[in-house]
Amino acid sequence: MKKIDLLTPVGIFIGLTAVFTAIYTNAAGAGNLTDFIQIASLLIVLGGLSSAILINFSIADLKLLPKVIKETFQTKDQDLQALIDTFVDLSAKARREGLLALEAGLEDVDDPFIEKGVLLAVDGIEPDIIKDIMMAEVIAMEERHRKGRVILEKAGEYAPAWGMIGTLVGLVLMLQNLNDPSTLGPNMAIALLTTLYGTLLANLVFNPMSNKLALSTEEEVFIKQIVVEGVIGVQSGQNPKILQEKLSAFLPNHSKGEKEEELEEKDSNE
Repeated sequence: MKKIDLLTPVGIFIGLTAVFTAIYTNAAGAGNLTDFIQIASLLIVLGGLSSAILINFSIADLKLLPKVIKETFQTKDQDLQALIDTFVDLSAKARREGLLALEAGLEDVDDPFIEKGVLLAVDGIEPDIIKDIMMAEVIAMEERHRKGRVILEKAGEYAPAWGMIGTLVGLVLMLQNLNDPSTLGPNMAIALLTTLYGTLLANLVFNPMSNKLALSTEEEVFIKQIVVEGVIGVQSGQNPKILQEKLSAFLPNHSKGEKEEELEEKDSNE
């Protein structure tokens, strides 16, 4: 089950706080925070960025954006040991009662991917074919995630570029009015603040969100690989202990150590 991931909003908040604090402490006596709010700069960066995204992607792609952004504020805790124990139990049941008996216990499984794999095994499909079918679904999932993530990746590329465009606009305006000293400050502000806005959006919002989604996809693929190996092990009738040892290779080293300690303690008690 997914839950709210506070690290994303906290990270953005800390980044903005650091920037605004630096501005405030250095602007004391010489200016204020409102000097860093420039409507013209915002229009150039946000307007240009939006237009570039609209040109780059289709309507179908853009419909994914709200869901993609929502994903960056969510996380899913996956207990790998519990997942492995599930397949060990399924393997023991299959050896004891047969593969057909597994179908009755699928009501307790809340993962559609696991359920699909077990049903394929129950249907007597060859292990290689089961693996091909399930890995095809993994590849399709990666592609769906990539399509959503690429919007944020492109936004991270375009934001600094539009900041630079705004800088050029400000410099042109400044050079055209060198005979009027009163216009130099506002035009220079447009030139510098557009670069600030574009760089800040790219490096505090778009690129970190994109990287977080990429890591989330890698983790999900890793988990699905464990599921595939577990299903193949159950279907081929592997010994539950052997299957447990095989799947335990996917556990982090610290988790392996904890599991070994539990087993040793259990053996000593017996």
